[in-house]
Amino acid sequence: MTKAELIAAIAGDAGITKAQATKALDSCVANVTAELKGSGKFGLVGFGTFSVVKRKARTGRNPQTGAEIQIKAKNVVKFKAGKALSDKI
Repeated sequence: MTKAELIAAIAGDAGITKAQATKALDSCVANVTAELKGSGKFGLVGFGTFSVVKRKARTGRNPQTGAEIQIKAKNVVKFKAGKALSDKI
């Protein structure tokens, strides 16, 4: 599903315009991002939990040349599905 398809689905389900659905989705994404930057964790009961984890620096390989390269450490977002979501899938 693309962002445009999600916006159309939200607009149809909520009975609002696509412009309003776009604002709502953008606000949701912005607030989740801000919470992950701040506390490092965001959860929706029944859906799942997003958390920020630190990935260590490591050595990798350039697939074209086979040469070793150093991959820097960075923060990544991890998602763990909640029980209700897991049971529905």
